[in-house]
Amino acid sequence: MKRKYTRTPETKSPGFVSTALNYTSIFVLAGVFILGIGIGIAFSTTTTLSPGNVVSREFIDQTAPNPELCVQYGASAMELDTRLFVSLNPFNVYVAQPSLRPGCVLRTSNWDLLVQRRLVTSDQVRDCKQRMNTFAFTGDLGSSPEISCVYQNDAAKNFYLNQPGAVVPQETQRF
Repeated sequence: MKRKYTRTPETKSPGFVSTALNYTSIFVLAGVFILGIGIGIAFSTTTTLSPGNVVSREFIDQTAPNPELCVQYGASAMELDTRLFVSLNPFNVYVAQPSLRPGCVLRTSNWDLLVQRRLVTSDQVRDCKQRMNTFAFTGDLGSSPEISCVYQNDAAKNFYLNQPGAVVPQETQRF
């Protein structure tokens, strides 16, 4: 004797329960993802920028001497002054505590800004140009800045830029 099984409307197949559970899981995970993005955006907009917390290029641009001029005609920078002492007998190298100050590096095409303000002489420009260097400064250009002829060291590698997929800005690459 064969039995017939009939399905009642209240009976649900096991496939329906697992499908509903999968959709629920997907919606919960999507909600958590969106919530995480929202919290991340809220955290990044409330981040305090202070000299103890240099976290962005924008902060360095804002603290550069003459920030508008620096960003328009060069690049904001951090100047690092340090002193090294070398003893020969016995041979040792000693490093003093470095000081870090905001600075600016000018593109070679914008040296006229310094010449017009009589901050560098034509001899200094000629000497700096002969060595294929550029000028950098710290301090406000209106009140006796410290200006130096600096050399762009292409041998120094920026390992942050050598990561796969990193985009190297071409505009500020060569000064």
